[in-house]
Amino acid sequence: MSYDEATLTRLRQESAQIMGRYPSGHERSALIPMLHLIQSYDGYVSPDGIRFCAETLNLTTSEVSAVATFYSQFRRHPGGQYHVGVCTNALCAVMGGDAVWDAVSEHLGIGNDGVTEDGSISLERIECNAACDYAPVVMVNWEFFDNQTPAKAVDLVDKLRQGKPVGPTRGPKQVPTFKQNEHLLAGFEDGLVDEGISAGAPSLLGQTIAQEKGWSAPKEETK
Repeated sequence: MSYDEATLTRLRQESAQIMGRYPSGHERSALIPMLHLIQSYDGYVSPDGIRFCAETLNLTTSEVSAVATFYSQFRRHPGGQYHVGVCTNALCAVMGGDAVWDAVSEHLGIGNDGVTEDGSISLERIECNAACDYAPVVMVNWEFFDNQTPAKAVDLVDKLRQGKPVGPTRGPKQVPTFKQNEHLLAGFEDGLVDEGISAGAPSLLGQTIAQEKGWSAPKEETK
């Protein structure tokens, strides 16, 4: 492996913390968060990262690769510092997601799974961001940018490429880099869990109407 000694030491320390979350004898269950950890160092699931996971968890490199290629969250080649996902699934498409995709793709000069020449942005056509109440939605490193338009999305990627601070609609005040968010997904808190709003008015509309009308869930019948 080509990791320097300092990096390898940190990887081993953090991998041990991840494996410690699982019962003895079931450490291989730590593979998915460990793949996120590798991405937080390398920016993708690198050949060195696959070897490290295999050796650490007593797996074969084929077994590690099988998991890494099954889940779309894991990248097999270097991506951008900011990974931009544009939802073009049913509701987002109807609300303008296709137009947002076309505008961003043409502006950046890359297609699905492409990376800009400066390495700042990678682009992905997302099937669903699980945020239909804010359609059309764009995600940057899995942070939400709601109610997008082609012009707003193009402005967003321009600011990211220029290194300007950009805050998601919901979530932390400033969108993290891909590597920073991967470290979080590996299970290491960044201290930003309570920063910004997590649910806006569209998501809470049903609850608001129920409160206004005095509705409540039916009580469970006692036997």
